[in-house]
Amino acid sequence: MDGDIYRMIRNLTNRIILIVVIFILALWVGLSQEINIINPLSNTPLFVRNVEPRLGLDLQGGLQVLLEADIPADQQIDSEAMEIARDIVQQRTDALGVNENVIQLAGDRRIVGEFPGLADTESVLEIIQQTGLLEFVDTGDFSPAEGSFLFTDFSPTGEPVSLPESGEIIYHTIMTGAELDSVAVSPDQLGINYLINFRLKPNGSKIFAEHTSANTGKFLTIVLDKQVISSPVINDAITGGEGSISGSFTAETANAFAVQLRYGSLPVPLKIVETRIIGPTLGADSLNKSLVAGLIGMLIVALFMIIYYRLPGIVAVLSILIYAAIAFAIFKWFHFTLTLPGIAGFLLSTGAALDANILIFERLKEELRNGKNLTQAIDQGWTRAWSSIRDSNLSAIITSLILFWFGSTFGATIVQGFSLTLALGVGISLFTAIYVTRTLLVIFLQGFKPTNFERWFGI
Repeated sequence: MDGDIYRMIRNLTNRIILIVVIFILALWVGLSQEINIINPLSNTPLFVRNVEPRLGLDLQGGLQVLLEADIPADQQIDSEAMEIARDIVQQRTDALGVNENVIQLAGDRRIVGEFPGLADTESVLEIIQQTGLLEFVDTGDFSPAEGSFLFTDFSPTGEPVSLPESGEIIYHTIMTGAELDSVAVSPDQLGINYLINFRLKPNGSKIFAEHTSANTGKFLTIVLDKQVISSPVINDAITGGEGSISGSFTAETANAFAVQLRYGSLPVPLKIVETRIIGPTLGADSLNKSLVAGLIGMLIVALFMIIYYRLPGIVAVLSILIYAAIAFAIFKWFHFTLTLPGIAGFLLSTGAALDANILIFERLKEELRNGKNLTQAIDQGWTRAWSSIRDSNLSAIITSLILFWFGSTFGATIVQGFSLTLALGVGISLFTAIYVTRTLLVIFLQGFKPTNFERWFGI
């Protein structure tokens, strides 16, 4: 008997320690902008992590753009090609320093891009829709002017190139940007303009070496999307597989050009169908109203729980506060983007957490009415409520997964954000129902040892 009591006390103590530690860590993350752990011996950082909350497009404003494949509507589009195009757009915008952007497919021929907090919208719109087709063209003794357009014999689709009606000359493309292995930007010797340095793949190195060896003194024109970027003279044979593109590049234009080359050409040409610029004032106003509504709702629910369930209601309010601290800390730690639908999902999952508490308390009251003592009522109430708690939460998680798949497949970011926060909240509510509520209830009942069930439980 003594051994059973000792094990019960030890298990209860372990649960209390676990809850206290988790709650303190959650408050630390929730109230901080950055977690910085210093080595006391060397006074150097041991661990640094930014936990500043990440706000979505509807909260801090920014740009939303809808891209569509610029090909005939009756032409079939390869799903893999659209996925590659999405990845390239993502990489290009990431390299430009656009943080927290979301690029995802919407249907079989559209891509949705969201850029929270973006100020320079023109540069992003310009770079994401360019195909970025780089060609090294043999123009012989002709040096075309920068910015002019050339007709070449290279077709991205592999179809034969039709002759221009104007009688323009079609020049031969010796290789494309697909043979590039790496691209970097560096200032020239005078430090005025910038160069784009490139390294070629083995096959490209061979092609480049053969052409430059046989065409010394000729022009090798570099064109991007059929527009001339530079037309240097081949002074010597280049056999090392490395070269540079010169022109009137500033640091910004050179970096943008390098980004286009570094991440290849789009397999599917894209056009901008719709753009929406959302002001930060509207997002801040919506956030403030949502927070006020959430606080009012939480206050009403807390009052109801305390008035109706008495002592267990106080336990439920404390459990929900711990739940909210843990959930917010997880959102900040893993950098989940908070949106208005996401906040709605979080508030809905709070209802799921309260639902678990209500099931436990109703079962507890039922056992007390049947003449059980407090210890028996807690054990039996929890055992009989657990199956309902488990099934309701699992069904909510399954529904959230289905909604998340729907949002990912069809580009419905609103549905995706709602389902993500709902699933996370429901998962955390399971933890609070299993550990927090039950542990706090045992502590309160053992501490108060109430005998007047009508006063303390509303029976």
